[in-house]
Amino acid sequence: MKITRRQFLAGSAGTIAGAVLFSRLADAVPGKIRVGACDWSLGAVKPEGIDVAKAAGLDGLEISAGNPADVLKIADAAWRKQYKDKMAATGIVAPSTAMGLLNSAPLATDPRGPAWLDQVIDATKDLDAKVILLAFFGKGDLRDKDGNLKPNDVDVVVQRLKDAAPKAKEKGVILGIENTLSAKQNVDILERVQSDSVLVYYDIRNSTDNGYDVPAEIRFLGDRICQIHFKDGDHYLGQGEVKMEPVAEAMAAINYVAWVVLETSTPSKDRVADFKKNAEYTRQLLKIG
Repeated sequence: MKITRRQFLAGSAGTIAGAVLFSRLADAVPGKIRVGACDWSLGAVKPEGIDVAKAAGLDGLEISAGNPADVLKIADAAWRKQYKDKMAATGIVAPSTAMGLLNSAPLATDPRGPAWLDQVIDATKDLDAKVILLAFFGKGDLRDKDGNLKPNDVDVVVQRLKDAAPKAKEKGVILGIENTLSAKQNVDILERVQSDSVLVYYDIRNSTDNGYDVPAEIRFLGDRICQIHFKDGDHYLGQGEVKMEPVAEAMAAINYVAWVVLETSTPSKDRVADFKKNAEYTRQLLKIG
């Protein structure tokens, strides 16, 4: 039986199971949201990104898997060790890894996709991260130029997720799909995959740009959200297109206690200062003590 955040926080009969589930998503800090950032947004897609995250006052860094290749960069144990050494020295952790390469080499069509999932699951476990972002934008978009679903691509993605889910579950890793689809369309995919190890990685600005009611979608998805991206184009959070207060209210309504990962821009061109500003805003907005 799936343990909801409400059951977990209310101390139901499923408390122990709930603690196990949500420690996977929040790095053993149940009941508390933590704030990280994407390494590409920090301009540091390398181990030194850990130092930049530390300087910006963040809790974690989302680590990119690398560019398309038979063996991905993140599969290199020596490369990962550089991250692990810096994490041990700084206290910064990796909440997640990110397969942005799927935007140019789509999971639905690239024959290397299953092997990439296998590599990144192993690497994510080794980094003690909990979530893998699977991106579906650009060439990997699951909608065509008219906004219609690509049924054949969706079928392939569903099968590849189903095939990868048992290993993800074994390793304690969540496959988080991030795309241009509505919450309902994402739930349709999850129901076809039928695994608690495949959830939605929700991006508030992407969904705003696609015309979706973000607070309503967050409430609809509930525990199907494994992680959330905060960003708002060229603006600081709270000063752009996304209405942040309703987002925060919706997150509170579903008792969201996992990571918020900043994919924000740098309006002042001072990367560390701008990420620090957005992190402080996020903590105040979400009442993170």
